[in-house]
Order: sequence, then C-alpha cells, then structure tokens
Amino acid sequence: MQAELLTIGDEILIGQIINTNAVWMAKELNSIGVSIKQITSVSDDKNHIKKALDEALGRADIVLITGGLGPTKDDITKTTLCDYFNVGLKKEEKVVEFIKENFVKRGIEFLQVHEQQALILENSELLFNHNGTAPGMWIEHLGKIIICMPGVPFEMKGIMTRYVLPQLNAKFSLPFIIHKTLVTIGIPESTLADRISEVEDGLPQHIKLAYLPNFGLVRLRLSGIGTDENALRTEIETYASQLLAIIPPANTAATDDLKPEEIIGQLLSHSKQTLAIAESCTGGYISHLITTVPGSSEYFIGSLIAYSYPIKINNLGVKAETLEHYGAVSEECVREMVEGIKDKFKADFAISTTGIAGPGGATPDKPVGMVWIAVAGPKGIVARKIMANGERINIIERTSLMALDMLRREILGY
Repeated sequence: MQAELLTIGDEILIGQIINTNAVWMAKELNSIGVSIKQITSVSDDKNHIKKALDEALGRADIVLITGGLGPTKDDITKTTLCDYFNVGLKKEEKVVEFIKENFVKRGIEFLQVHEQQALILENSELLFNHNGTAPGMWIEHLGKIIICMPGVPFEMKGIMTRYVLPQLNAKFSLPFIIHKTLVTIGIPESTLADRISEVEDGLPQHIKLAYLPNFGLVRLRLSGIGTDENALRTEIETYASQLLAIIPPANTAATDDLKPEEIIGQLLSHSKQTLAIAESCTGGYISHLITTVPGSSEYFIGSLIAYSYPIKINNLGVKAETLEHYGAVSEECVREMVEGIKDKFKADFAISTTGIAGPGGATPDKPVGMVWIAVAGPKGIVARKIMANGERINIIERTSLMALDMLRREILGY
C-alpha cells in the first residue's frame, strides 16, 4: 500500500516554516505498513493543487493532504477539491456546536466566518478535529483514498492518531515494515561501506540497508518488509548482529536509533554518575542537547558558559598566566576549564570546550574551526584538538558531537 503526502501553503515554499508535518506523517504511516511514494509541497494555487493531486493519485493508493482548511481567503483547499470532484459542501452541525462551545469558554465572539469551518465536501466522511476548528475529511474516489487535514501540527496529529491510522489499519491488510538502526561514529562512510560490503551484498531482496551520514556519525538502517512480523524481526536482528561483529566496538555508539545525547543519558543513568559542562565556543549548545533528553536532571548537574577571560579565571579557576602565555584556545586552558567545572560542581564527569567558531577572531596559528575539547572523569583528563570546517553553526555542532563522543568513550573506557 503506497501513499503520497501533499502539503499546501506558500509559507512552506518560501521557507517561512519547516515541513515537520510530512516528517511526522511519514514515520507514523510507515509504522503501520504504509510506504511513502513521494512528498510534494505546492503553493496556494487552485491549478497547482489540482495538478499535484492528479499526479499523486496516478502513483499512490492513498493521498494525504494538509493545509488550506482555515477560515481566511487564502485557505482554498476545500473549494479546490469541490471543483476537482465536482461536488458541493455540507454542514456538520456537531462541528458548529463544538466551535461555539469552545469560543464561549475562551470569550471569543462566534461569527459567520467561523460557521464556514463546519463545511465539508459532500462526498467525504467527517474526521472530527478535537484540537481546533477545521475538521478533516476522508474521501473515497475511484478506488483511491484522499485524506484532508489542517496544517496546524497539533491538530493534524490529533486527527491522524484518533482516526486516520486506525481506519487505514482496519480497511487494509497491511504488511509489516521493520527498521533497525545502528549508530556508528568516528568511522568514515566509505570505510564503513567497504568493511561491511560482504554482509550488504548478502541481504535478501526484501531487506535494504541505508547509510545516513551526518557530522562524523553514520547511521546504518536495516529496513525489511513482510507478512510475518516475528520472522522478519528475527531476520533483521540476525543481519544487525552480523554488522556489529564487523564494526569496531569503539565505533558503535548505539544499537538503536538514538541521538548522541540520548546515548550519554542512558550511560550516565545506568552508572548513576553525573555530568557538568563548561562551554566557551559552543555557547551552551552541548548543555542544550543534554537537557533535551527527558530525565536528564538525574545526571546533569549544570553548566557554565565561560566566554570571557574574567569568567574563566574567577568562576572556573583558569590561571591568568595560562591565558597570557597560551591564550584561551589552547590545551592548557581547556584542561583547567574542565578541571575547574568538575571540582566546582562535584561531578563524576565533565566536558569543556574552547575554540574559534568564526567567522572572526582567527589568527595565523589559530584559524577558524580550531577547537580544543577536554573530558574529565575518574581516570583523569583527556584533551583533543580538532579542526572543524563549515559555518559557525556547523563548527558548534561538530564540536558538540565530538565532545559527546569523547565523553562516551571515557565512560566506556575506550
């Protein structure tokens, strides 16, 4: 069963918003055995929408449309679909009452324009929107299914979870699609591909291997499709084990699809150890990553952003002579920073960073992208200089990833 996603709105095409709806919908549909054939974004233009829908219905069994169902003049999805299917609109009184009740609770005047929200296509089934005013619609046409939902993520997710996914599951006998992701770090994609080529070449047709590289990290995703869930899962795990037997343990960050900060969280939670961070060039980005993980308060004590010399000296105990002789971007400074934050916060592990994130601030011997990272733990301090390329945010992200991997290795004893 194949589906296409059609997102409507000029705001997507001009880069005003990111199309997070498509990412979430694709993941949820894939989890119930629906394959995504294509994702298309179109402008608020009737002809453009009709053409895109025509093309999507020619390729897929199911087309899911988001956006353009609001009450303003630029919300043209419903009228466009009326033209496309040559049908009129019908009013859903329970939607009218739902909107009125919510407006009374919020002290908002109910206007005629709001009642128009309760209109849906005559050939559609109502998908009630419990989180907003624009209902969704389920349309069956010439053996195909067209599902229309509002573009507001919170509203779309509510309709998908409550109605769309269960109805698709009930209507079709869907196959099982199973993914298994291994996270590798510190090994180039080409080197990794060469190392595991024999296993990859031996995969059966219904199992595929994808390489997903990003900032020194490569995710290996095994994807299988079949009708026997247990047999498929066993088969996927067998091939994953074969890959793990080839990849060096130090380069295997996780056997599940985890982010580096989630990996650190699991390791520290399991060992019941704590972490503190002192950041200069990364400006709190590592701390931000750590605190995006639920439950991080169990192991993350806190951090200090030490940009200036006085903060490094007065709050972290960096010696003035160190800064005078070696400068802030030096092994000597980063070691004193990590030692200072570990002692100050009484943590089991600590991270520190200092470097030139650019675009300014470089010198002949300290170019943009030169960064020092230190990790302190029960066994002492490890410091490393890296040369990160790219724009400022790329340097910050690469430094943060490297710092977390250095911490991972220190925790595991690699």
